[in-house]
Amino acid sequence: MNNTRREFIKKSLMAGVATSVSASSYAKIIGANDRVRVGCVGFSDRHRSSHVSCFKALQKEMNFEMVAVSDIWNKRRDEGQAYLQKELGSKVTKYMNNEELYASNSVDAVMISTADFQHALHTIEAVEAGCDVYAEKPLAETMEDNRAVLKAVKNSGKVVQIGSQRRSGANYHAAEDYIKSGKFGDIVMVELMWNVNQPGRWRRPDLVANLKESDVDWKRYLMNRPYEEFDPRKYLEYRLFWPYSSGIPGQWMSHQIDTVHWFSGLPHPRSVVANGGIYQWKDGRSNADTLTVVFDYGPLDDMSKGFQVQFTSRFSNSAGGTKELYYSNGGMINLDTNEISDNGGLSERHASSMGMKPNKLKSMKLEGVKVATDANTGGDSLTLNHVRNWMECVRSRKKTNAPIEAGYQHSIATIMSNAAYRTGQRVTFDEKNQEVLAGGVPFKY
Repeated sequence: MNNTRREFIKKSLMAGVATSVSASSYAKIIGANDRVRVGCVGFSDRHRSSHVSCFKALQKEMNFEMVAVSDIWNKRRDEGQAYLQKELGSKVTKYMNNEELYASNSVDAVMISTADFQHALHTIEAVEAGCDVYAEKPLAETMEDNRAVLKAVKNSGKVVQIGSQRRSGANYHAAEDYIKSGKFGDIVMVELMWNVNQPGRWRRPDLVANLKESDVDWKRYLMNRPYEEFDPRKYLEYRLFWPYSSGIPGQWMSHQIDTVHWFSGLPHPRSVVANGGIYQWKDGRSNADTLTVVFDYGPLDDMSKGFQVQFTSRFSNSAGGTKELYYSNGGMINLDTNEISDNGGLSERHASSMGMKPNKLKSMKLEGVKVATDANTGGDSLTLNHVRNWMECVRSRKKTNAPIEAGYQHSIATIMSNAAYRTGQRVTFDEKNQEVLAGGVPFKY
């Protein structure tokens, strides 16, 4: 790693322990009528397929303009500039890296959709440069990065939206209101499922075959991960390889476990166990293609109360699809069908035999749409709502639907899941030190 890059990473990580808001952050307070200049950090498939269409639909109304793209791969840098200019109709300047981008002082906000392990570090860079941020999930894949980005964002005063778009869905807000009203009763169990049968999911064989080290800045890509020789698969298919991604937990589970924190008000699991493996796609990956994670949730100071969450996912058979099922003693909320029902609830006969009053739920539909879970979701309504909420908050300076705390909390759960799978240990969380413990030892890569 060259000295310039070392200093840039060092400066970014020091943001995590900063104690004052940077001057550049104050200098970029956006006026009510100012045009917001936005940069794309990482011209990814996600940005191309989902962010751009949403941005296009909202840019005129919200007075936002895409003016820059930063990407360390020459192919994506050129493609990004051409695509963004064509789709959005604005002049887009391309930058070889984020140092160049922020040194240009040309952007007020950025949309980050880089590799999973980079989201936290790129968010730190952005807020330190005085920019508001829309950052894809997972926010962080290690607690070191997670703690640093939380502190950096809080100290910066910048607006951050984490790409957990369920938080901008009407049905999810309705479910939150219903649960928190007390009508649902105590949550006793949550079942989460995410199954696909897609051999090519997260694979990019054609691109891998043609990617040369000279096309990318490999050392810059690695950021704070241990150095290893250039591997095009770990650049293009990073979701398959730890420590660049946890795979299933960071990519899929982070969406669903986020709703558990949101609905329950709990910041993280009390403990986690996991099991799984690479049972079907033996293609050199190091992340599981099949995984089951079991969580214990509840008050941190009262072990007599709580509930279990089970998450299961597989790449080898899509039966069951995606499910989010919340259970109480009186019934269930099905966020796949957006229905509340008395399914499985305590019957009057059984309740009376125990001298209890049944809490049978009344059947009703939640307002909203089914969540898009395809590899390419396009400009789905939840993402559109989420981008709109971010834009509105950039102007109002209010907290977004998925603020930095939401990303911090889902990252704790995904890191705990990854630690449980990789160590085979029952994993807990050290509240005092904000550290994930596997067998009583902090989990590292």
